[in-house]
Amino acid sequence: MPNIVAIGDLVVDTHVKIDDASVECNLDGHNCKLCLDYAAKVPVTDSFQTVGGNAANFALGTAKLNLNTTIISTIGDDSNGKIISGELKKHKINIAGVTKDKKTKTRYSIVLNFKGERTILSYHSKKNYHWPKKMPKTNWIYYTSLSDGFASLQTNLIKFLKQNKNTKLAFNPGAFQLKYGLSLCKEILPLTDLLIVNLEEAKIISGVNLNQSAKTLVGALLGMGAKEVVITDGARGALAGNAEGIWEMTPYDVPIVSKTGAGDSFSAGFISAKILGHDLPGCLTWGTANSCSVLGHFGVEEGQLNQKGIKKMIEKFKTVQPIKI
Repeated sequence: MPNIVAIGDLVVDTHVKIDDASVECNLDGHNCKLCLDYAAKVPVTDSFQTVGGNAANFALGTAKLNLNTTIISTIGDDSNGKIISGELKKHKINIAGVTKDKKTKTRYSIVLNFKGERTILSYHSKKNYHWPKKMPKTNWIYYTSLSDGFASLQTNLIKFLKQNKNTKLAFNPGAFQLKYGLSLCKEILPLTDLLIVNLEEAKIISGVNLNQSAKTLVGALLGMGAKEVVITDGARGALAGNAEGIWEMTPYDVPIVSKTGAGDSFSAGFISAKILGHDLPGCLTWGTANSCSVLGHFGVEEGQLNQKGIKKMIEKFKTVQPIKI
């Protein structure tokens, strides 16, 4: 039986590192824009391709932490689809639940890396998602970013969860789901054992005033049905809360090379710790360790840690601990 099944789009990411650009922000430091000279040839200092997307990044992380991981997704019958299949097999991730749709292309993105931050140009297309004829029994399902057409898949997911009460759901909605299917995201919250979102996503789902604290947002999302909530907030760290209380943790002081995949790596560390029996503060620590390691690398795969690496990172930054608030 797999420890976890990840449901989400699979993507081929082309990472491009640039130095010849500028960032312009409002006077309050918000609404920043990455600016390139129009009609110019912009020098590229480095580039490479990786398999990405929330589900793939997460699965690569859990596999590295010795969890049996299966992916349910849909790819195109094209070269990018072949790249994804080969890479996931190489990492011993079960892709029996990955189907091919000959009418659409595999998702891809261009990741512009500039001064430690990334701007992503992402290609989406409507997909015919297929629920497996024989869904494997599993401890956890990680349900994350999907494209147009995800509604029917979510209907099958809800049916499965109601029939398999012992399977827990972790929900990490993607940008498309929140923009075009917010009501569907809210619909599945009462079946969600763990909701993982960033601060802006938490505000979108809860509808709570933008000026409210992250602690207030955790309470609002728990009130909407999620049994446990994690809110990540970039350089400020993360909060995790349930009926027993709320803990917050600042990130480790590490050099930032790229932020791509840091959130997915946090989820992989957090949920792996939960499956391995750690309490909520322990899960928060594992998530922080794994995500901070990824910040120091280009490409998610290289930065994600195994169990030994997680423990070594936690020991290195042992003075940084979750605090109950």
